[in-house]
Amino acid sequence: MLLLILAAIFIEALLLSLLLYNFLFKGRREIEQRVAEVVSRRTTTVREQELRVPFYRRAVKPILLKMSLWMIKALPIEKETQLGRKLVKANLNEAIEPRELLVIKYLAGIAGAALLWMLGDMLGKGFMQAMVLSAAGLGLGWYMPDFYINSKGLNRMREIEKSLPDVLDLLTVSVEAGLGFDGALMKVVEKTKSALSQEFTLMLKEIKMGKPRIEAMRDMSNRVDVDDLSTFTGSVIMADQLGVSIGNILRLQSEQIRQRRRQRVEEMAMKAPVKMLVPMVLFIFPAIFVVLLGPAALKIANAF
Repeated sequence: MLLLILAAIFIEALLLSLLLYNFLFKGRREIEQRVAEVVSRRTTTVREQELRVPFYRRAVKPILLKMSLWMIKALPIEKETQLGRKLVKANLNEAIEPRELLVIKYLAGIAGAALLWMLGDMLGKGFMQAMVLSAAGLGLGWYMPDFYINSKGLNRMREIEKSLPDVLDLLTVSVEAGLGFDGALMKVVEKTKSALSQEFTLMLKEIKMGKPRIEAMRDMSNRVDVDDLSTFTGSVIMADQLGVSIGNILRLQSEQIRQRRRQRVEEMAMKAPVKMLVPMVLFIFPAIFVVLLGPAALKIANAF
């Protein structure tokens, strides 16, 4: 039984390591493959073309897909849609599917439960204590992928909020210079490299494929789920429908977004003193009281 647990833990750790390697070095491998394709002049064989595909797509992804087919009954449609939205916000929807994420959560939960069970056994804990540790490991392993995806999505939303005013300034300059809105977006994509430019690139691809610009902008707003970007897209859509000048709308939106960002910073600064009270009361004030009142308390105790 112990050997089976160790084998399962090794396989799950290997799969998680490969997934992490794929997330971290995906862009670098794609660039190296493109450079190799441009530099290399000889024709590649079918085997070489297959070996150029990342190991995650060749070996790990098919395994996760087969396991997800077994577990599909445990994933309601609403839950699959929710996981898909989280992956889209974190920009991981091309690397992993919601069903594969469910398999990873199951594997991580089982690995966490087995590891903490073995830890409790090594420390000589009783059966009930080992069960509690195993339950804690199960919950930790189950929620760790969600925590990673949510944190990645939150960081991406913050990056979009931070870069939006500068992008709007570049859009305003491009539109006032005589470019159309789509041409200004293409200029922004060429000059900037950020999460927002990636969203603009996807939106332009959808427009080229035949989707109306209004629908593409609404889909981008729903996909990113950033309030400032939703306000910007709504203003552009309204200006397009009413025939208002896009340049004035862009300049006004840039000023308003900068003002809202300044207000958020001021709000965070006003909250800082209140948040500082907790560590001061728990850690700083007791140390000060010990230093100031400690000698007096000792003298009083010696006197009585």
